Amino acid sequence: MKVAAIQMVSAIAREANLARAHALLREAAEDGAELAVLPEYFCMMGARDTDKLGLRETDGAGTVQGFLADAAREFNLWIVGGTLPLETPDEDHVFNSSLAYSPQGRRVARYDKIHLFFYDNGRERYDERRVIAPGREPVCFDLPSRDGHRWRIGMSVCYDLRFPELYRSLSRQGAELLLVPSAFTRTTGEAHWEVLLRARAVENLCWVVAPAQGGTHENGRKTWGQSMVVDPWGHVVAQRATGEGVVSFELEAQEVARARTQLPALTHSVL
Repeated sequence: MKVAAIQMVSAIAREANLARAHALLREAAEDGAELAVLPEYFCMMGARDTDKLGLRETDGAGTVQGFLADAAREFNLWIVGGTLPLETPDEDHVFNSSLAYSPQGRRVARYDKIHLFFYDNGRERYDERRVIAPGREPVCFDLPSRDGHRWRIGMSVCYDLRFPELYRSLSRQGAELLLVPSAFTRTTGEAHWEVLLRARAVENLCWVVAPAQGGTHENGRKTWGQSMVVDPWGHVVAQRATGEGVVSFELEAQEVARARTQLPALTHSVL
């Protein structure tokens, strides 16, 4: 199955971001991708954290959800829409939600980001807890690929990457492919992004696909980029450093089975 990790440098205006996402999804489809994954915050990188509140959507209806469903049908693609803000019972917070759509435009999965980013080094400070409510449940979905294999896909978002217990939970649910749409800061990305992605692949003997935000944004934020695909042995097999673009790679299901047979570490876990 060919996958596409889409890297963006999202701006403040939602419609401009959707236009760029549409063009990149078209590029992925024309290259033969079956699954395209957009980065975290693909639809907006606001001037302020609270801008997310003004663009929140009701679950099942809204501009961004409509865009994703329409694009999936138009391009005959499985699409995972990085994240978008969905309403919570609390008007001061939103969920940071990743949604998966089939080529028929049907939503097949929703994952609300569980772990919320906090970082303060005295010069940069981020605190997602101010406007984002945490999700509670790990989520997998099934994708029947054109070659007849039924892929089990585990969902996650950005800061989740630092919590290996989430990915072990997904692999225990049968995940063969882990998705990590992200917007890592340049500071933390340079230090930890690649090593964490490779570790999650090695620990779970899974493919990892990680589309990212990558560049200097209109709001001044700097994101690391380096969207990549990692194989079940921890090798980076495709990547893009910075700027908009599509990172494509043909995943082989038998690579997961081979790795898990040769090194059956998942069956050796005792905790």
